[in-house]
Order: sequence, then structure tokens, then C-alpha cells
Amino acid sequence: MSDARYETYMGHGPSKLPHWEHWSCPDAETYLTGIDYYDHPRLCREKLQELYPQLGLPVPAGDDPLPRPELSVEDGPTANHDRHTVRWGAGESGTFEHGEAYFHSPEEVFAFSPLEKADFTDWRHVVMNWDFSSEEVIYEKLRGSYPAEWGDTAPEGSSASVGFYNTIFMWPLLTFGWELFLECCLDPRFEPVMAEFTEINRRVFRAFARLPVNFAVCHDDIVTTRGPVCSPAWMHKYVYPVYEELWGILAEGGVRVIFMSDGCMDQCADDIMALGALGIISEPYTDYKALARRYENPFLAGEGDNRVLMRNRPDEIRAMVESMVETGRMSGGYLMCIGNHIPWNVPPPAIKLYLDLSDELAYR
Repeated sequence: MSDARYETYMGHGPSKLPHWEHWSCPDAETYLTGIDYYDHPRLCREKLQELYPQLGLPVPAGDDPLPRPELSVEDGPTANHDRHTVRWGAGESGTFEHGEAYFHSPEEVFAFSPLEKADFTDWRHVVMNWDFSSEEVIYEKLRGSYPAEWGDTAPEGSSASVGFYNTIFMWPLLTFGWELFLECCLDPRFEPVMAEFTEINRRVFRAFARLPVNFAVCHDDIVTTRGPVCSPAWMHKYVYPVYEELWGILAEGGVRVIFMSDGCMDQCADDIMALGALGIISEPYTDYKALARRYENPFLAGEGDNRVLMRNRPDEIRAMVESMVETGRMSGGYLMCIGNHIPWNVPPPAIKLYLDLSDELAYR
């Protein structure tokens, strides 16, 4: 029997619109449950799961108290400039210091061999800092996350998935940092570097195709809030052909693709959909109603806007939910989602109102 999320991913959405929320707001968990998240993390999550199962948040194994975030002192700092981190959820984000600490010139970029490096476990700044030395190493790292009894195939109708942050565009961006990436990306000497990142990802996606999953969430921040980072010509040379190859590997294993990117996907959506993705999860800068009209029941998520929640005006939150539901009735693949995240500083009453209104109104 198919679960509701599977049916939605496939564009056959059930009457009730499910949620896909980017959640990192411990104070909201305390507010919603009446149980202090830091004092009793397990009890708090168990109660939250009972009250708002649509969030699908995992329950920790233990209930030992958690340390309260250092970057949460009233009227105090919310960033650690020495570590290049900011307050995030119950702690701190990953570092925002990427390639700047490792590379200092274009010549160093062009001389770098991703395949020679292969094991990135000591490079926290690339996010997916795994050992990529072989397909088998990657497969063994991931296989234990899925029930042994599934064998090589996820149950039919299951929304079991795997995700990868560095689908291809993120690799050079995170490895070298913004400035060096943009300085080097048009130089022919950059081509061998991109080719080696592609080879690393062949290993990744061959491993994914062997896992017992039905979906792969492929993340690449190819756009900003204003649109594409790089020109269509560059994308069609370095990025889209890689997507076509990697997603073809997944398709051979029966795995379908969901594409994820921050920003405004309007100008890139046609290319992503033509390459075989079920749909797109992005941010509220994207015109979701246009995408719902253009494709037949595409997967869509991310139309909700945390700026509306931050203002905490009930009428505005209701109008946002009603608009999201309108889009949801245009596509069987639509999920309720605050696309630009529910971070630690969103007012908990606004989050509760959003969830409660969704529960009341979000039906096809």
C-alpha cells in the first residue's frame, strides 16, 4: 500500500496535502507541546509527533537534557565570527568559510584533483564530506540506514529516499568558495576539475541506484533569489549533461529524482523537468502557480514564506495558507512547505497558526 508522501511525489496526491518542512525551531517545539525541548528532548518530540505528525520529525533515543545554544543569549550574539557560523536550530550552523581557507589563487584551483583527494572526511566545508574513494565505500556507508529485510529494493509505494547536497554545482562552489569559483569557472583549465567532480558523483549515484530507495533528492543551489547564478550556456556545458547522466543511472535502478535548490527556479525549471525530475522543491521566490499550470501534476514544495511568519499577522498567514492550498489544488504533487525554512527565531505562535490553518484548509 502506498503512503501519502509517495503518492504526492508521484503526482497522485491524496485529498489531504502533506507537509515537507525545513524545521529548526526548538522554541516552537516547547511552545507547541508545553514540554521544554532542552530539558526533555525525547518527551518533547514524542508529544510533538502526537500533536503534529505531519511534520515527521524524528524522536531522539534518549531524554538526557541538551545544552542550550551558546548563540542564544538575550540581546547577545547570534554568530561566531571566529568559526564562521551562525545560530542554527538548537546549536550552530556549519561553517560559512568554504574554499577561502584552502585555496588562494586560480592556479591552486586548476591544480586541484578531486579524484586524488577522494576522501573528504577532513573537509567540513564541503558539506557532504564523505570518503568518495569508491562506489563500494559509499554504498556501505549508506546501506545501514535502511531495513536489512528490504534487500536491494524499497517496498512498492514507499517514500524511502536518499539525498545528496553536492549534485555537481555545489562541489566547486563549496570547495573553492564563491569568488574563486566565479573567477575560474569560464577558464578552459577548469574543465578537468569539473570532470573529476563528475567522476566522484558517478560513484555516488551508482551507489544510490543500489540502495532500497524509490526517490533521490538532488540538491544544487543553481539559482539565487533573482535567478540563475551562471549563464544558460555554462549550465548546458557543465551541469545539465551531468544531471542527465547521473539521473539516468538512478532511473536504471528504479529511483526517481526530486530536485532541490534555494532561490528562484523560474528560469531553470524547464531544463530540470526536461531532464526527468518529478519536480522541484525551492523557495517562495519561485512562481509555483506557473509551474503547476505548465506541467502535469509536478512535485512542488516551498511556496510558503517565513517572512510572513516572522511578521506574525494572523490575516497575512491565513492568506498565505489559502494561496498555497490554491496551488495545491492545481497539482497532485504539491506539498505544504515553508520554502525559506522555519529557523530558530520565527515566532512560535505564527508557526502554530500556520500548522493549524494548514490542518483546517489544506485539502484538494
